[in-house]
Amino acid sequence: MQFNRILSLGTAVAIAAMSSIPAMAAGDDVVTRESSSAFADVAQAAQDAIINRGYTIDYHGFIGDMLKRTAGDVGASKELYKDAEFFTFCSAVVSRSVMETDIGDIAYCPYVVFVYEEAAMPGKVTVGFRSLPEGGARDQVNDLLTEIVDEAAKGF
Repeated sequence: MQFNRILSLGTAVAIAAMSSIPAMAAGDDVVTRESSSAFADVAQAAQDAIINRGYTIDYHGFIGDMLKRTAGDVGASKELYKDAEFFTFCSAVVSRSVMETDIGDIAYCPYVVFVYEEAAMPGKVTVGFRSLPEGGARDQVNDLLTEIVDEAAKGF
């Protein structure tokens, strides 16, 4: 119990410190598609688009649930998402090609596809990814992720 109080206090202090940092919008490296399909359909379509290409999802994160669950702990009063999830995965073939070209490209693995529905914009679902810098073998990752989010945006 004491540990949870300390953890909550530490989290609150960290968030208070970050609140003085200016808010920044997603950069030009974020690629998104919009969908009017139901959130659950778009999230399932993203998952299917990854798995149907033969990739294993390493982690399925429920960031929207986490933000809702911890809102009281951090003093949040604004609801950000109606729902928000992400999927991480890697491709042995594509990743090897990318990293053989530039060993430092390990920084981009695993790949992440996110899906969210803003609380303020119900009915509009966004699916996307953060693109790798253009050029060389990294382009195949951007092409792969673009195919996945395009497919996911169509829903079922």
